[in-house]
Amino acid sequence: MNDLLLILFLIFVGQTLGSLIGLIKKLGKVALYGSLSFAASMMVAISFLQLIPEGLKYAPLFLISISFFVGIAIMWIVDRLLPHINPELIKKEKPSVERSVTMLVIGIALHNIPEGLAIGVGFAITAELGIAIALAIAIQDFPENIATIVPLYGLIKKKAKSFIILVTTVLFEVAGFLIGYLALGGASLSWLGASLALAAGFMVYISVEELIPSAQVKTYPKMAAAAVVLGVMCVLLTSLI
Repeated sequence: MNDLLLILFLIFVGQTLGSLIGLIKKLGKVALYGSLSFAASMMVAISFLQLIPEGLKYAPLFLISISFFVGIAIMWIVDRLLPHINPELIKKEKPSVERSVTMLVIGIALHNIPEGLAIGVGFAITAELGIAIALAIAIQDFPENIATIVPLYGLIKKKAKSFIILVTTVLFEVAGFLIGYLALGGASLSWLGASLALAAGFMVYISVEELIPSAQVKTYPKMAAAAVVLGVMCVLLTSLI
């Protein structure tokens, strides 16, 4: 029960704190980009050092490989169909305020579902794996929500309403978590392994397509390198606990 409460706390804390700070104070570039590099490093490390090796215990290599690339394909499709939000994508076409707000919120909410699924799949295997994934995603959500609430507030012009709308989208991540966890309760071992690889595909795509480009690694190479090393070390240390 304590592990479940910790995961729910992590799901909410990254987005809530990010939204609050985004309204109160602008985060410095080094801190913003460093946290994105750190989150990307953790998510890639969790995928290849924990999710895929764990999946291979339950399913054959060909099924793991197919599931991994299916996860990437799903995220690619989602990315093309929905508004893509990151710290570098603040400027958007605004044919109307209502339409812009609606599309922005829908995009944020539906992007949260695969993140929740990844956490739920990990938690279905072990509490430690679920917590590690939830922590990595919370670290990612923190800077992303700082950046996301800026254009949302720019459209709505009301801080309280912007905060409430953005935090409400976290419920989609909770829904994804519950679906991932509960749907796997009585699943076969092969499906468990495939689901872990699917979650790894989600996380790798988010890291490579969204976080790493947003982290401005060419502009701040030393900071990015330090954050990447720190992220991998954190995953390795948590796997030893």
